[in-house]
Amino acid sequence: MRFSQLLNNDRIIIFDGGMGTLLQSRGLKPGQSPEDLGLARPEIIREIHSLYISAGSRIITANTFGGTRYKLRPDVDPLDFNRKMAEIAVLAAEGRAIVAGSVGPTGKILAPLGDISFPELLTAFKEQIKGLALGGADLILAETHFDLAEARAVVIAAREVCDLPVAVSMTFEKGQSLTGTPPSVFLDTMQNLGVDIIAINCSSGPEDFIPLVKSMLPRLETPLLIQPNAGLPVLENGQTVFKLGPEDFAQRLFPFLKMGVKFLGGCCGTTPDHIKALSSMVRDYLWHKPEPEDNPCIILTSRSRSVPFGFSHDPVLVGERINPTGKNDLIKQLQGFELTRALELAEEQMEQGAQVLDVNVGAPMVDEPALLPALTRELVSKFDFPLCIDSSSIQAIKNALLEYPGSPLVNSISGEQDKMDLLGPLCRDMGAPFILLPLEGNKLPATAGQRIKIINRLLEKALDLNIPKRLILVDALALTLSSHGGAAKDCLTVIRHCRDELGLGTIMGLSNISFGLPARELVNSTFLAMCLCSGMSSLIANPGSARLMETLSAARVVLGHDPMAQDFIQNYSSWKPSGVLNRASAREKSVFASSLQEAVIKGKKESIVRLIKDEIKNGRGPFEIVSQEMIPAINIVGEKYEKREYFLPQLILSAETMKTGFEFLKPMLKKNEEDQGPTVVMATVEGDIHDIGKNIVSLMLRNYGFNVVDLGKDVQAGEIVDTAERLKAKVIGLSALMTTTMVKMEETIALVRQKSLNCRVMVGGAVVTQAFADRIRADGYAEDAVAAVKLAQQLSRPGQGES
Repeated sequence: MRFSQLLNNDRIIIFDGGMGTLLQSRGLKPGQSPEDLGLARPEIIREIHSLYISAGSRIITANTFGGTRYKLRPDVDPLDFNRKMAEIAVLAAEGRAIVAGSVGPTGKILAPLGDISFPELLTAFKEQIKGLALGGADLILAETHFDLAEARAVVIAAREVCDLPVAVSMTFEKGQSLTGTPPSVFLDTMQNLGVDIIAINCSSGPEDFIPLVKSMLPRLETPLLIQPNAGLPVLENGQTVFKLGPEDFAQRLFPFLKMGVKFLGGCCGTTPDHIKALSSMVRDYLWHKPEPEDNPCIILTSRSRSVPFGFSHDPVLVGERINPTGKNDLIKQLQGFELTRALELAEEQMEQGAQVLDVNVGAPMVDEPALLPALTRELVSKFDFPLCIDSSSIQAIKNALLEYPGSPLVNSISGEQDKMDLLGPLCRDMGAPFILLPLEGNKLPATAGQRIKIINRLLEKALDLNIPKRLILVDALALTLSSHGGAAKDCLTVIRHCRDELGLGTIMGLSNISFGLPARELVNSTFLAMCLCSGMSSLIANPGSARLMETLSAARVVLGHDPMAQDFIQNYSSWKPSGVLNRASAREKSVFASSLQEAVIKGKKESIVRLIKDEIKNGRGPFEIVSQEMIPAINIVGEKYEKREYFLPQLILSAETMKTGFEFLKPMLKKNEEDQGPTVVMATVEGDIHDIGKNIVSLMLRNYGFNVVDLGKDVQAGEIVDTAERLKAKVIGLSALMTTTMVKMEETIALVRQKSLNCRVMVGGAVVTQAFADRIRADGYAEDAVAAVKLAQQLSRPGQGES
């Protein structure tokens, strides 16, 4: 049996279910990972695989979810471990099923938000995937990922070490991943990467998956897999139990068949009985591939935003101003590896209406391979807009692509110096759409006919390299009217050819057309209107041009992209032909904050110390600065996080800014021990090796003045309680991510009660609920870091620490 046979037939294909619950019933000890048990008792793993195959699974998942160097014991070789686990699954399959090699998240957060680089992540995933391939896996399955950049890293790593098909699954809560990616952006990014299956798994039961799948359907072209939990866990007799039985589970997955889902399976709490019921339900059901309603030419994505380019979509404005040409101040900074002016230009253009930012650092004495990725990293951390990576250096482009979490645009690939052969496969494997530039040799193709011939040749070459058309955008190549009288008409002919004959979108640097002429904005805006009417999908221009933005807004009305002219009326009801862009959003911006509160709210860490020094010079005391400026600002950040206006990246940036400010003020704030805030002891409970959530909560608590003692992960109840007793802690914070370890929270609470400590216990984690917290008599439950801060403040107040 081969994966292609399963993928290309019209049957519904069943994956397997959960592994953890079955392992627990077969001897998985508290604190022992499924990976350790797999090494010690491989026959148990093989038995579970066989049970799922007998139940109807045609794809089984190797016991390698935590198989990276970051999750395995230091004495376990990742490549060897993954090879062994894949071999066990292959032996169990015996030709009746195929094997998916599971690649779970590392638990790390990528820089600049975290402490791990993209190349380090690639290295870890490559050694894991190489082991899976050597062991005979038929498919690489990245599952339960919460960060788009990490999921993308699995795909890129797989492409570098094997030719196996790749499936990628993310987990979502309240319609977003932990780092703020909605399902539609995940879909767009993965389809750009050309993965073989797109999936959603874990987090909740089947009903919660319905809106997630519906949000994907308008652009879904890739077969879809869903693997929900058997409902939410409850605690019974000291054990976590999933109440949704096999028949109910199967019936609740039936609606997904009508949506066009091809692959079904289960996650936490599901067993071979659940899979058997599911297999029986779909036995006579044929797969009907959904037809996407929306087919853009290309789609760019950031971590949480998609920007489609296409004939039925708004024309996309790519801001051109992060470019050293004619900007001496920018050149000087770039030569000194200084990014301030570039970041200012980014913010200005976004405020003025750019949807994508072109990023070019090409100037004399600038190290592009080092500077372009550095600037990309900074832009990604501060702004959530797609980027256009613009460089003549292939190495600089590659380095920048490694810093990007989604699908940026690459500018550009021409017919010169075998650029398509060198850069095309890189864009293909990294899921990066690119601009196809019709240039060959040293002579400009002055006529439309010359350009069309080059476009056709380059397109044929791209298709031969297995580069899909969804990654290709054509530059219509605007030449100057002052030296090429037919330049404008030739561009219009190229645009129409790409739209009508090739189905490709087009773009151009608009201002070239008017070079050497007076009243350039008048020429540019007139030419823009003609190009849009001919089908041009995007342009590279200055969003600060009033006439240009007016033309774009008016064109949206004329082309039917602004129903009932609502946006146009809102923006231009008091319009006057002044030639000046009279919009509030066009004001000058700076990457440096103008106030302490702005610095914290917008995560402008580079400004915080300078602003604190200014406040101290003006006579304000350190406690006043913290209580009246910094704490109110971080409260606003918390409110934005609760309203889903901010997500984990923004939360971390603001928290890091607070941390920088507190570190500077610390000598002035804490003259003696009595000045320290309440002590909170934080720990991930025994048997659980996940600590990303706990680390974020600890960071936030410190920024609110708490004295946080972080004991790490896999911590026994006795150590937690002894530490709290010795330090006279007001609060203990417990975290768990696994249903098999969350029961350990109750042991800590019981020990606190037994010792009659003047200390309260709060709990949280992905699998923890308010009902579970009530059941184990916790003093409070927090669903995220912001809620944890509020709860800790409440529990640490005088009179609240008495058990």
